[in-house]
This record gives sequence, C-alpha cells and structure tokens, in this order.
Amino acid sequence: MAPPLPSSGAGHARSAGPPLAWDNGRAQPKRMFSRQSSRAPSPTSSAWSHHAPSQSNLSLAHYRDDGPPARGGAAAAGVAFRSPLFRLRRAPLLRVFVPSPGGEWLSDASVQECEMELRKAGVVALLRPGDVVWDMAVGDEGNTGRLVWDGRFLIDLDYTYSDMGDLPPYLPSLAFPPSYFHRLIRTAGDHKNPICHIDVAPWGTEIAANLQLLQDRVKTETPQGSFHTVIRWVHRSSFEIRSQHRAAPMLVLPTKERLPIDLGWNGKVVVEAEGTNEGLADLQGRCWGAFPPRTGAGAELVKKSERERCVWRILRERSRPGEIWIRAVGYKERLIV
Repeated sequence: MAPPLPSSGAGHARSAGPPLAWDNGRAQPKRMFSRQSSRAPSPTSSAWSHHAPSQSNLSLAHYRDDGPPARGGAAAAGVAFRSPLFRLRRAPLLRVFVPSPGGEWLSDASVQECEMELRKAGVVALLRPGDVVWDMAVGDEGNTGRLVWDGRFLIDLDYTYSDMGDLPPYLPSLAFPPSYFHRLIRTAGDHKNPICHIDVAPWGTEIAANLQLLQDRVKTETPQGSFHTVIRWVHRSSFEIRSQHRAAPMLVLPTKERLPIDLGWNGKVVVEAEGTNEGLADLQGRCWGAFPPRTGAGAELVKKSERERCVWRILRERSRPGEIWIRAVGYKERLIV
C-alpha cells in the first residue's frame, strides 16, 4: 500500500447523522430522512470531475500479510489458512468504483451508490462493523474516498481533529484491536497518532489512585529538520483492562449490538494529560465522579459532553503489546469548532 500522503485541505466539516435506511436489502423508495442534512458540503473545491459512464464494479481486498506464520499450539491451531490478501485482526478493505461528479468529496448519491454496489456484489451479509470501504474512483490521496461500515450504513470519517480524517465516534475503539485500522485509516504529519474513542469512567477510581505529576522528555522537530529534547510536565496515570472480568463494561455498536472489550487491549493502559491545571481538570472530567468536585474556574472545564470526554490519541511510539499509551485530546486541538 502506498505510504500516507498529506491532505491538501486545511480542514473538513462533517456532522454526525446516520445515513439512509434500508429495508430487507432494498433501498426504500422514499427517504426516511435526508442524508443532505447530515453531511456537510465539500470542504475544498476540486478542479476535476468524473465524466465516465455510470459503470461500476467492486473488488474485495484485505490487508496484506507478509509476516511469518503463527507459531505455538493455540495460535497455530486457530489459523486454518494463510492468504496474501487477508490478515487476522486487521480491518478488511473493500474497493468499489463509483464515479463521483462532485470530485473527491463523495456526494449523498455517490455514497448511496457505493452501498448499492455492496448489495449487488452480495457481500453485505458478510460485512462487520469497522470494515473499510474505499471508492477508488476518487483517488488515493490520504483517506480520500474512504468510508466505514457501521453495521447498517456507510459513514464518513470524522474530521474534527484531523484534516485527513479519523475513525468516526460512533464506533467504540475498545471493540477493535489497537492496530485494527493501521495503514487503512491513514495518519500523517502532526496527527500521526490516530484518534481513538474510549470512555475511561469505569476505571476512574484506578486512574485517580495512580495519578502523578511528572517531568517528561520528548523530542521535537524544528523547521530546519533537526531534533531538540524538550522537558515538559505531564499528568500520568494507568489502569488495567481485564476484558474477561465480570465488571468489564460492554460496548454498544450503532446496531445496538453489545460486544466485550477486544483482547488486544488487555493489560496496562497508560493515560497522559497536560501538566497544567487545565489538563488536570480535563482528566478529572473524563473520569466522571472519581475525583472530588471542583469549584471555581476549573469547574467549567469538567463539564464536557460525552463525546469530548472519550477522545484520545494512541501514542504508537510508546505502545507495545500489553501496554497501550493514550493521550487526552483537548478542545484546542479541534480543527472544527
């Protein structure tokens, strides 16, 4: 797969409405609600458009796996076959070809046609929430043309915190392995660490007990290309995820299906927030009741919507199996206010 390319747009604005409903595999003749009201207009103007005839085809491709075969009794027994087109515990990539008259930003009609192509190919019954669909007709720059199947419909990526697009907030990140969308939902530049949506409130008491204010050394790149070591203060804590524990929370998908936490998250999760009073208030607001109530100016920072309380970035350079690092994403990192 080609390496990630930076997106040309400065920012994207999309809102979070559910797409068109379907009934028994057929499109309803009358739309129950307008997709136009749930998807914003094109954030950037494109000079080219597709004038090809209305022909479309679909091909199914999965993430390539060139790694060594699984070893060990249980691991080897669980893999019945090896395929160069499929990799376990990674999101599959389905490719459709639907010309978009509006350019690289798919219109409502184009998204509906992508859904129709999936139904024509007979793969809808095989789709699972989190499968990625790519409309090849609009190009391969960044995440252009990429949509995510939520169990019923194709939904757009979220451009609130990245101009390349991130996983939509409707899909709980704990339901998928930490690297499930790696290189499929691309990241680059200042947003190389992907956005994830995790509600840490069930582990708030553990986070409060392990909270520390520490000095951290990080390397930053200068405009000239050199690196400098910067010392900063961070609030850091951790908690343990045991998905098989009876007290572990269940995750609700858009289809109302309830799933347990994926085994890839089992182990320690290290959480970080800015080493400021605002960063501490933000972390306390995410733990929802685990800390004593705040008074004064900091009290307003604790009042966050449920969606804002669940936004984190996975720190890839520090994470490893059994220990995942996440950093709180604050309001000032939003590209869309």
